[in-house]
Amino acid sequence: MLKSYGHVQRWSDTDDVLQASLLRLHRALASVQPESVRKFYGLAATQIRRELIDLARSHYGPQGIGAKHDSDGGKASERCEDPFEPESLAAWTEFHEAVEALPEAEKEVVSLLWYDGLNQSEAARVLGISLATLKRRWVSARLLLKEQLAGGLDLD
Repeated sequence: MLKSYGHVQRWSDTDDVLQASLLRLHRALASVQPESVRKFYGLAATQIRRELIDLARSHYGPQGIGAKHDSDGGKASERCEDPFEPESLAAWTEFHEAVEALPEAEKEVVSLLWYDGLNQSEAARVLGISLATLKRRWVSARLLLKEQLAGGLDLD
């Protein structure tokens, strides 16, 4: 996700996001003990999602360094050819917030597939559901996100 989005990648790389997310996860685990692998993956995805939202806000908010710095000659503002890249940082933040607002079943599927990087078979196993059920929830989540985001991102 970060690799294809030059605006945020300009200020933070994948290792930064991973480290900050792991620190968040470590702090969360001090007060919460996940009951299952499923709950652990959900907690991990939540921490990744929160870190990405915070990065977008901190770098490109009104007082953010990225909002007032253009040392790259405008290259960071050019749109990449990746069809999954949001057109603006606001859309990127809105996407992560929309995922957070999904119904629990759909949010779990998106978290496992999108944030945790599992394939559909692995995600179905973690959730304890059939592959067909996972696929239905994945389609439902994509439709809900598309509706919430007014078609701004193509998640096909």
